[in-house]
Amino acid sequence: MNYENIRLETRGPVALITLNRPKAFNALSNDLMDELTHALDAVETDVAIRAIVLTGGEKVFAAGADIKGMKDYSYMDAYQGNFITRNWERASRCRKPIVAAVAGYALGGGCELAMMCDFILAADTAKFGQPEIKLGILPGAGGTQRLTRLIGKSKAMELCLTGRMMDVQEAERAGLVSRIVPVAELIEEAVKVAETIASYSMPAVMMTKECINRSYETTLAEGLLFERRTFHAVFATADQKEGMDAFSSKRPADFKHR
Repeated sequence: MNYENIRLETRGPVALITLNRPKAFNALSNDLMDELTHALDAVETDVAIRAIVLTGGEKVFAAGADIKGMKDYSYMDAYQGNFITRNWERASRCRKPIVAAVAGYALGGGCELAMMCDFILAADTAKFGQPEIKLGILPGAGGTQRLTRLIGKSKAMELCLTGRMMDVQEAERAGLVSRIVPVAELIEEAVKVAETIASYSMPAVMMTKECINRSYETTLAEGLLFERRTFHAVFATADQKEGMDAFSSKRPADFKHR
């Protein structure tokens, strides 16, 4: 597929996906989200890729959904067309880890897309917010749900009801952002982090991601049981044997991702 709204490149075991509608501040149109879904499908099935970085430009990650494309929708247009559900959720379903590298504005759908990733590395220029209330609507791609789970009810309620933005320091304090790096170093650092993850056993990485995500979907007791059974299962992998043997022999592990 020839992409017009994103760029896809590989850096060793890392796929770097860049949102590429700079004139529209990377507004998330249906065409862009279709391309992103296609790209994520492709890298998910590529055995050479073991981690993903999703980013925008230096000035904006994504300023939100494409308002011009949806302003005339009727209820039935949105409902029958399965708006958002049809082509927005692929990032949240990826089994391979996705690092969001956010510089500049991540607003509305842009903030929601970043939250679908596994964690956010943010440039010192990043700003986050859910300003949908200013348009007479509400967040529709997870803003009221994921944001609340990540930063708590009070702050999520304030952001969604007032539409204000928070800078990257506040976002880090609130737990939305994993770490802040200088904007000039963002992509290099995000790829470096992704390469580190990709150097470990792919089954162990995927199982770890699955366990952490499960913690948001179930009780503590059920989550602990899921973790325990997954921990038991990892002893069936060749990488567990290699990792522990390498540690005992004081040598680097040579994981085969099996």
